[in-house]
Amino acid sequence: MIRHVVLSLAAVGLFAGRGAVAQTSPRIEVTPYAGYMVFGDFVKGPLGTSISNAGGALLGAQLGVAITPNVALVGNAARASGDINIGIPFLDGISVGSSSAWMFDGALQLSLPLPQRAFTPFVQLGAGAMRHEVKIGLSTDATNFVGTVGAGADFGLTRSIGLRVMA
Repeated sequence: MIRHVVLSLAAVGLFAGRGAVAQTSPRIEVTPYAGYMVFGDFVKGPLGTSISNAGGALLGAQLGVAITPNVALVGNAARASGDINIGIPFLDGISVGSSSAWMFDGALQLSLPLPQRAFTPFVQLGAGAMRHEVKIGLSTDATNFVGTVGAGADFGLTRSIGLRVMA
């Protein structure tokens, strides 16, 4: 079974509206983001051999619609890709193919505005789907259900631009 971990560690966001942190309802936020996707191993063999999916850049966008100042519905779409490597002891991985993943989800975001308004911590909980495609000469793909959990903070840089850090 293939395990996937998505880390959107440095997500830079452009927010439409009056400000990233202190906005009045209703608001719509569009947040492009970048991160790193860590894929799991396909097979771990004897003596340190393996067939694994190398990690790669993750690019995506999030659309958020505020229901109240502290509750929003968000939708995400992201894509990541990487090489498929055969690991042999004492040698670097040998690339034998490629893989890509599309991720789509919807989530509920709960924010906790702080009195000083320097930043706003938040959590997200949602569900969606991941489409994973593998190419090694021939290609195959699979689409699976995913549950999502995220936590982070929004930092207002200007009235219309903010920085979002999320894992």
